[in-house]
Amino acid sequence: MSVRALVRTVSELCITVGTLIVLFVGYILFWTGVKADGAMNDQIDRLQRQWSKGTVAPTAAPHGSASPAGPKPYVPGRAFAVMYIPRLGFTWNKPVLENTAVGTLKKGLGHYAGTARLGQRGNFAVAGHRRTYGDPFKDFPRLRPGDAVVLTDGSTWFTYRIDKGPYKTVPTDVEVIDPVPRKSGYARPGRYLTLTTCDPEWGHSHRLIVWAHLDSTQPVEAGEPRALRR
Repeated sequence: MSVRALVRTVSELCITVGTLIVLFVGYILFWTGVKADGAMNDQIDRLQRQWSKGTVAPTAAPHGSASPAGPKPYVPGRAFAVMYIPRLGFTWNKPVLENTAVGTLKKGLGHYAGTARLGQRGNFAVAGHRRTYGDPFKDFPRLRPGDAVVLTDGSTWFTYRIDKGPYKTVPTDVEVIDPVPRKSGYARPGRYLTLTTCDPEWGHSHRLIVWAHLDSTQPVEAGEPRALRR
């Protein structure tokens, strides 16, 4: 075989292998997205079935030791609320599960364990993937101050309003989920919401952050809040 023929053969093999790798990666990304969408829809369906029976999602872990007089802890890895962000589309809705473990974030958004409960005093902090596993926060950079972030736990609607962001920082900047985040502009304790995701779009060298305050609440029986009305 001549050198020219050898080079051509090797080149063709490289192109073929490269094409197969691209197709495989595309398939994996597509399939993880399909599975994640199905998992998120399943989490929301489960919550809605529970709520339709007049019960909220289970909030106490088996053998939990929470005081009967106070709210019970959210169950790790289990959904307890649904989030809506009109800026990201009126069909955008994602389940919020307890903790930010890898397996949890494959099924929806994750509530940072140890931060405030939904609607309560402190900082209710939530993380989500920018890309892969359903791309829940793909359009995160579109968020702007004044945008609504609405959540429900089956009994109450909570409407938060974004005050600052998207703010870019590094993964080690854990102060962003403090009860009163230092760089948020908040000067005193309140009822806050922090959303976090990765940046750049297909990387994780940085984080994008938005901060919001609790603007209003209303019982589910009163209908959807104004922010969700088209």
